[in-house]
Amino acid sequence: MNYYKKNINGKNIQIVDYPGEKGPIIAIHGLTGTHKNMHYYAEQFKGEYRFIAVDLRGRGNSDETDREPSIFKHAEDILGLIKELKIERPMLLGHSMGAFISAIVASKLDSVQAVILLDGAAKMTGHQQAIVKPSLGRLSKTYDSKEQYIDEIKGIYQNLGIAWNDTMENTVAYEVMQVGDHWENKSTESRILADFESFYTFHPKEICSQITCPVLLVYAESKIGTMPPLFYLSDYQETQTYTKNLETVISDCNHYTMVFEKRDDINHAIRNFFKKISGSGRSLS
Repeated sequence: MNYYKKNINGKNIQIVDYPGEKGPIIAIHGLTGTHKNMHYYAEQFKGEYRFIAVDLRGRGNSDETDREPSIFKHAEDILGLIKELKIERPMLLGHSMGAFISAIVASKLDSVQAVILLDGAAKMTGHQQAIVKPSLGRLSKTYDSKEQYIDEIKGIYQNLGIAWNDTMENTVAYEVMQVGDHWENKSTESRILADFESFYTFHPKEICSQITCPVLLVYAESKIGTMPPLFYLSDYQETQTYTKNLETVISDCNHYTMVFEKRDDINHAIRNFFKKISGSGRSLS
């Protein structure tokens, strides 16, 4: 595993690069995540595939976002990263916001050979506001210690149906930093909120109709704790209609457990997807 930064469009992007014979797979996390959210997928595919996970700007150890961030600006960063690393035929694996970004990148870059959308790139409605916005308050809070932050997030995640373990603790610990005499999340709440609001500028008909490669959509159908799923299957109607070569798989996970648990069903679906691509004469290398 190589851990390094690249200057993309004038800003430093943190990259974790696992070697492998096939690929590469570029993994893009969700709204408040980091590369560590893609841990279980990295463990599943590294070695066989080159697996590249990133911290999007404004998260983890990457530079801050622009003052007016959006999924389209993050997509430009990923396009710049592909160019900088001289990747000729990338595969994109995006969760939540990362799925929106993956779809935008694939709509602009014909050399993308496959896209996996993990519960994202849907038509947004008011339904998502009530689930996402209350969770962003933690980004502006201050904490007396790293342990206090971890304990609070542990309680939040357990209420979302996520089992706590050492991997989760490591993931959460990476989100926080010491500033003077206190600790705080590395992200800026107002800019994360702006990223979220930009989801509403994603129009599946316009973007998905421009994607030429095979696409796998994995839908998370389960409730998030006591809350409904983040997306309803009907929210994907336009995505399914206008994506030319799309396969949909429904998982009984929820929006968060699909990355915070080892999901054998999703791993199996991705491997079958890759086999179908190879069987159609495309080479995943």
